[in-house]
Amino acid sequence: MNTRNLKKLALLLVIVLFNYEFINAQSFDPIDKAPHDISYLRTNRVTKPIIKVIYGRPSKNKQEVFGNQVPYNKIWRTGANEATEVKFYKDVVFGGVNIPSGTYVLYTIPGEDEWEVILSSNLDVLGSFQYNPTFDVARISVPVAKAEMLESFSIAFKTKKETTQMVLGWDTTRIKIPLTINNEEALAQL
Repeated sequence: MNTRNLKKLALLLVIVLFNYEFINAQSFDPIDKAPHDISYLRTNRVTKPIIKVIYGRPSKNKQEVFGNQVPYNKIWRTGANEATEVKFYKDVVFGGVNIPSGTYVLYTIPGEDEWEVILSSNLDVLGSFQYNPTFDVARISVPVAKAEMLESFSIAFKTKKETTQMVLGWDTTRIKIPLTINNEEALAQL
């Protein structure tokens, strides 16, 4: 092999190695088994939101959920992966507690008949591992209700006249958190 061919081969090898490093540097993580979702409370699809919830959606996977996948009487991130975040665009009354507009983490302590629901001001935390009660801004208790089976954990809003509920549902369990929006204009449009 002559020197000219060796130089071409060496150049080609350098190009391949450089591109190999570049391609590997651009790899992405695989899709999460519990994807994130967003739930909004809006007066309609084109208006600004009143409340936004960002949460992970774990699946039942043929397992008993509460008391098994999610233990009773222990702090839960209320979803999967990162802790669930709730953004109130307006002041609200959260189960009887006045909450100023802002972003909070939503934790729960599931029980068989009643859940404790907690809003925390400690943001950007992984799961419930970093839960610290000194950051609690609200802690309420709500009863457990039963309904049709849901495969994946879900959060939605239910509004009737002047009453709004944030509904948490998974398996056959439903938790309804009462909310009052401190804005007559927003309430009139719901």
